Amino acid sequence: MDPVRLWLVDDHELVTEALSIRLGAFTDLWVLGRCATDDPNLLARVERGRPNVITVDPDSAGVDEVELFTSLRLAAPGARLVVLSGLDDADRVVAAARLGADAWVPKESGVADLVQVLRGVCRGEGWFPPRHLGAVLRGLREEVSRYREGGGPLAALTGRERQVLVSMVDGLRGTEIAAELGLSANTVRTHTHSLYRKLGVHSRLAAVSTARAAGLLPTRRDPHQTT
Repeated sequence: MDPVRLWLVDDHELVTEALSIRLGAFTDLWVLGRCATDDPNLLARVERGRPNVITVDPDSAGVDEVELFTSLRLAAPGARLVVLSGLDDADRVVAAARLGADAWVPKESGVADLVQVLRGVCRGEGWFPPRHLGAVLRGLREEVSRYREGGGPLAALTGRERQVLVSMVDGLRGTEIAAELGLSANTVRTHTHSLYRKLGVHSRLAAVSTARAAGLLPTRRDPHQTT
């Protein structure tokens, strides 16, 4: 089997430095490089390195997961994406799977477990935490069913994405939506960009306009309007 050519993307330099040393002990794992998510040369460096596996931690508050995953895919076509996250959020695990992640490994996992996943994805395998695997499978099946059934521009949205969109139509902002739905700001951001992608829009205004045209009307007065 060809060696696993790795690129590590994480905002915590100590993490990537320690991980590089530990993984470097395995003769079939080659750590080509490491960098932060906000490195201006991230995509150019990944493209030059030509890894076949990229580990990425999208937990940084400033990261747009949709843009990050899409950009990494373009920089390294065919590379497997393995999420290394300290969060335990089923919604984000499902969202990562929808964005093309091949695996989600909790950061508390041991190096031996991570190495097994890295080798596995190169063989075409995937891995998600067993406690979230059911949610991942249900989410993907629901999305396929919605596309098959059609039913207008909102049909492809998950239940949670529709809740976020309803809140947007009601005039709520990101932090307000998070409080309203009991979600983290990062999770709301992930759902927001996912629904943008499904609706084929690039802004909040366009998403709300599409929603209203499809018959999704405000359920309360916009809290940001003045009387």
